[in-house]
Amino acid sequence: MSEHIDHIIHEITPLSDKDCFYIADRRKSEFTYPLHSHSEFEINYLENAEGVRRIVGDSVEIIGKYDLTLIAGEELEHVWEQHQCTSKNIREITIQFSKELFFGNLIYKNQFSSIRQMFSNAQKGINFPMETIMKVYPMLDNLSVEKSGFYAVIRLLTIIYELSLCDNYRTLASSSFAHIEDNTDSRRVRRVYEYINQHYREEIRLEDLAGIVGMTPVALSRFFKLRTGKTVSDHIIDIRLGNATRLLVDTTNSIGEICYDCGFNNLSNFNRIFKKRKGCSPKEFRENYRKTKMII
Repeated sequence: MSEHIDHIIHEITPLSDKDCFYIADRRKSEFTYPLHSHSEFEINYLENAEGVRRIVGDSVEIIGKYDLTLIAGEELEHVWEQHQCTSKNIREITIQFSKELFFGNLIYKNQFSSIRQMFSNAQKGINFPMETIMKVYPMLDNLSVEKSGFYAVIRLLTIIYELSLCDNYRTLASSSFAHIEDNTDSRRVRRVYEYINQHYREEIRLEDLAGIVGMTPVALSRFFKLRTGKTVSDHIIDIRLGNATRLLVDTTNSIGEICYDCGFNNLSNFNRIFKKRKGCSPKEFRENYRKTKMII
């Protein structure tokens, strides 16, 4: 029986029903806030924060001088922690807004299609490239000093729209860790996804998947890569790793138990793949996550 570990703070944000958004524009020298989640969507901008470790779900990365992230996953744990950052002049702009700001009929209008797609992807967390940061920085820089509440909302909407036009942002957490279904318009790919999600603990053969969708193994391999951008075997590994990292975070199960429970056939193979994809061993990932959660 697994023992659940529950040290993640569920943040109550200072956003009232009467407000469109909340913004905090801070100068700081250290990061002390623990791993947390909240129902509001969040844009977080950092400058002069080289060496900070950003954790979003099962994504763990050391950031450079600038970082801009959007999080729209209701229960997606995230934190920026000090790690190797020595800067004493960090600027952090945090904007939080309720999804209700968009999710009447507005989000379904044609003019909001790019924003709708971005929010869908941001359930896993999104990180933006430098050219996008440069594009929105002038608006971010002045948002907290805008005197008119109305124009501040217009400026926020413009920032969100400009972010949605970026065509090379990166998603951070894995789908299975964030409990997000991979969206696809292909019936065949959906059926492959469904089968893998149900059977990732077992051996999955390409021939079986091909038979489910009425294709040859070679044809399925090509079709899947064309539609999803990755191979079938890479997708299976992603699903297994996402579930493994969730178990590392949420249970006290041994690493060996988690390895076999998620469909990996031996421990050394699991450790090797995990380290290659995540940059650390399963043991290090668990220890770091637990340490981060305990800082309150």
